Amino acid sequence: MKICEGRVAIVTGGGRGLGRAHALMLARQGAKIVVNDLGSAANGLGNDVAPAQDVVNEIRALCGEAIVDTSDVADWSAASGMVQNAVETFGRLDILINNAGILRDSMLVNTTEADWDAVIRVNLKGTFAPMHHAAAYWREQSKAGKPVDARVINTTSHSALYANIGQTNYAAAKAGVATMTIVAARELARYGVTVNALAPRAETRMTHGLKEWTPEQLERRNPEWIAALVTWLASPASRGVSGRIFEAWGYGYSVAESWQHGPITPATKNPEELDQAIADIIKFSRKNAGIDRDSWLEP
Repeated sequence: MKICEGRVAIVTGGGRGLGRAHALMLARQGAKIVVNDLGSAANGLGNDVAPAQDVVNEIRALCGEAIVDTSDVADWSAASGMVQNAVETFGRLDILINNAGILRDSMLVNTTEADWDAVIRVNLKGTFAPMHHAAAYWREQSKAGKPVDARVINTTSHSALYANIGQTNYAAAKAGVATMTIVAARELARYGVTVNALAPRAETRMTHGLKEWTPEQLERRNPEWIAALVTWLASPASRGVSGRIFEAWGYGYSVAESWQHGPITPATKNPEELDQAIADIIKFSRKNAGIDRDSWLEP
């Protein structure tokens, strides 16, 4: 038995890169797929139905079931329509994979308002809007007494978790996705929905040219390593896992731990007393994890 047999999934940004890998692996494991993609460039400009259609054609060549959806995930009505499209076509919705995203990198002082707004819109609102409408559908099913065993898998980023310079807009959006994932997991558990997120490391058009990789490093950045984890999280086997942020690539999977309470000092209403007190709690607190910290360097 395939691990996602009969389940219905929406994959946003499913026409290329990670989304394509997710859609194809889910299909190979028996899921029916709504391949959502505007077909825009990495900066969010333009549109082209061809990438989504190509993935649908690949899935059908595998004797799977798939349809194209070109909804703008950050458009409220369009996101609702995408969920309705899945239900009307396949009779149900079990899985939402929020993968669509764009990049417009620059240092903070050079970031324009337009670049800020576009990145926040697609990456943050474009995750929330589909999740909202899918959650409303599952709540309705649950309240009607129908069994729900649903999954939301969001896409955050190491840039957000570990504060990569030159990406204030992208990091802010993706950090929002990470926290939103944990909140949503707590809210939606009552309806039979789990919510998790991935911080993937993969070679896609969004990362191409950032560094010269060896053949071994490139292989470990193949999106299929991440798609395997996504497909397992989308399956019934992951029912007990929710509210987690996973780091994923070909070198392994790990759980990224969220903000933790650190050292504490007594409060005061006199700021002149704080010199030593703040120095002490900083001294005994852990440093912020860096994006290139040793535990995630290649062997």
